[in-house]
This record gives sequence, structure tokens and C-alpha cells, in this order.
Amino acid sequence: MTYSSDSSYVVLFKTFVVLNTAALSCARGWYDGAQLLSWQKKSDRPANQLLPAETTYELNIDNKIHHQSGICTELPLIMASVTGEDSKKLKLYSYWRSSCSCRVRIALKLKGLDYEYIAVNLLKGDQKSPEFLKLNPLGYVPVLVDGDIVVADSFAILLYLEEKYPQHPLLPKELQKRALNYQAANLVSSNIQPLQNLPVLGYIQEKLGADEKVVWAQTNIRKGFAALEKLLENYAGKYATGNEVFLADLFLAPQIDGGVRRFNVDMNEFPLLSRIYEAYKELPAFEDAMPERQPDAPPEARA
Repeated sequence: MTYSSDSSYVVLFKTFVVLNTAALSCARGWYDGAQLLSWQKKSDRPANQLLPAETTYELNIDNKIHHQSGICTELPLIMASVTGEDSKKLKLYSYWRSSCSCRVRIALKLKGLDYEYIAVNLLKGDQKSPEFLKLNPLGYVPVLVDGDIVVADSFAILLYLEEKYPQHPLLPKELQKRALNYQAANLVSSNIQPLQNLPVLGYIQEKLGADEKVVWAQTNIRKGFAALEKLLENYAGKYATGNEVFLADLFLAPQIDGGVRRFNVDMNEFPLLSRIYEAYKELPAFEDAMPERQPDAPPEARA
């Protein structure tokens, strides 16, 4: 895309604008209605010359000057807001009872991101279709599609969303607390959920029977919950790592919910997790993301 040397663009839009530079500095803001944007190099430039790299520019927004250094990489984003190129909905391939999908649904709600819900019926084998396997060769949900970008795996999706859509941060600034969130999230995603997902439980039931399947799930969930209680005991506030909702909470909420409602885990053993689970129920973003609220949930789950 080529831009003229005119220093002003009158842009009609209502969107969230992120202006990145090579130095990764950014200016962010909500702009409503008609705004006057002015990109201007601090030295004269010939007509029809593109904005060069490694220079300093001024962004004039409502007569307020914001200095930006580096490459003007995101001016197309402003123009895309006018053409609608950047207004396409996110697409989330999800299964109503998938705790991994639930993590992402919570994040999308917290960040205020509109998305299209595309149901993948795991019981009917939709995840094995050629179309879905093009998105995720492993055949697992969730998968997020953001324009031309396809991201599979809930952990990868959440980190992607955190980088691209920084509103409502999922990670704290403090390094120690950030590391704690990574640990708690990974404990769930690596040491609890994989041991009680559909393929594993199906195999256990086939080899050992339905009763042993439940015992297997309960045993591994209880082991993981005990580890989480110890990990978080000196850090938890209203939520897992303090009084704000962060990454760890997005993993804990659906895991606790599944442990309680699907596998009848006795939460009296885990007072800390029980307390924060009750706190999650007060948050609309969490409640709206729960399995029974999803469009592909069967009628009996909604009751």
C-alpha cells in the first residue's frame, strides 16, 4: 500500500487502534467518530515518498502530539479500519464441555472480543474431519482463527491473545507472580487435564471398565488439586494468585468445575480451591463461558 506525502488523513471509524513501531513502543486509544490523524516526519520529505524507517514521527490526535520512533508499521491498520479489513470476527472452534475450550472462551469474554462460535462435536468425530485436521493436525479443540492466523492449543491461543489484544492483561507485571501463573496453568494443562480427557478415559474404560475410569479421573484430579493448594497457599487472594483475575484462573475455573460436576471430586479436601471457585461464579465472563451456556450444549446440560 502506498501513502502520499500529505500529512493529514481524515478517518471515520470507531475501533481500537494499536500503533506499533520497530522499537515495540505503542500508542493505544479508543477513537469515536471523525478524527484528524497526522503523520509527519520531523524533516521535509519529497512528495510521494513513503515514510522511511528509523526516523521520528508525530501522531497528531485531536491536536495532541504523540512522538513515535522507528518504522511506521501499522498505518495500514488505521486504513483497514475504514475499509473493514480488520473488522472480521475471530473464529473459535470449540466443544461445549471441553475445559481447554472454556479457558479460551473466558479470555475472549474478559478481553471483550467478539467471536464466532464454531461447534466441533467430539463425540461424533468432527475433530477427525479433513477440514478440521487442516486447522489442527492433532484433531484437538480449541482452535482460534484470526484472519489468516490459525492457532491451536489453548495455552498457545491465550498467549497469542495476550500479545495481540492487550486489554485486560492475563499476566501480571511482577515477574514472580507471572511465573506463578505459568506454573499453575501448566500444572493443569500438563498434569491434570490430559489424564482425564476423552481419549484417555475411553481407553481406560475399554481396558478396565466404567468404574475404573471414574476412579482414574478422580485420583489424578485430586493429586493435581493437592499440588495446586500447596503452590498457591501463600499467594492466593480472592482469586488464584491475588485479587485480580490472571492466566492461572482461566485454567483453574473449568478444571475445578469439571472435577466437581463431571467427576464428583470431594472439594472439602481443597478449601483454597473451593473458595476461589465460588469467587469465579460471581464473574460474568466465567459464567458465560461455562459448558451449559454454550450453543452446542445438549438440552439436558442446560437444565
